[in-house]
Amino acid sequence: MAAALSIATAFSRLPLSRLCARPALPWLFSSYPSFFRPKAKNWNRLRSFSSMAASESKDSPASNPGLHTSPDEATKGYFMQQTMFRIKDPKVSLDFYSRVLGMNLLKRLDFPEMKFSLYFMGYEDPACVPSDAVERTVWAFSQKATIELTHNWGTESDPEFKGYHNGNSDPRGFGHIGITVDDTYKACERFERLGVEFVKKPDDGKMKGLAFIKDPDGYWIEIFDLKNMKNVAEVAA
Repeated sequence: MAAALSIATAFSRLPLSRLCARPALPWLFSSYPSFFRPKAKNWNRLRSFSSMAASESKDSPASNPGLHTSPDEATKGYFMQQTMFRIKDPKVSLDFYSRVLGMNLLKRLDFPEMKFSLYFMGYEDPACVPSDAVERTVWAFSQKATIELTHNWGTESDPEFKGYHNGNSDPRGFGHIGITVDDTYKACERFERLGVEFVKKPDDGKMKGLAFIKDPDGYWIEIFDLKNMKNVAEVAA
């Protein structure tokens, strides 16, 4: 009875404007008697749960028609292994992906009868590469998120060859790949010194802190770091 009277008394002392308004929950709880307020630990849990629920609502199947959250058992073990770019000149492209972007050649495959070569590039540790050619091929195909550079022999010296469509002019299709760096601004300063062509510099446009560069064949590459992506996520997530 005494507790109920204390609660009633506490409410009676609140201004009408504070009772009728929609204040933030922590402020509202601070006006209650101490025994009625949630502990800081519990409040943090509530806040974390609310944030998680908000995030899940946007990413849930209900908000994304067609999305399946329980993949078919038959797809167990599937993973994204490669993206293929057709290139004009392997000498130029290998220089860009190894010297400018820091990738390693995981495996090269040549097909003389069909006159083309494949170069698999990635960020794997060269020390992990098997010495046997066949084992190295299998190993390369077991790595995630590699770039497959496809060279059709002769394009590098063919004056009639006009290059490949990069997907970013009409009719648009493919867009870009993305590379995570430690610091977008420092990376772009280095790219400028190396003469890399930019589509967008970090401070251009409305989306600050990320950039787009072009590889030698004109394919777009997004450059971003995790700090700046956090800023983007706070707006869009």
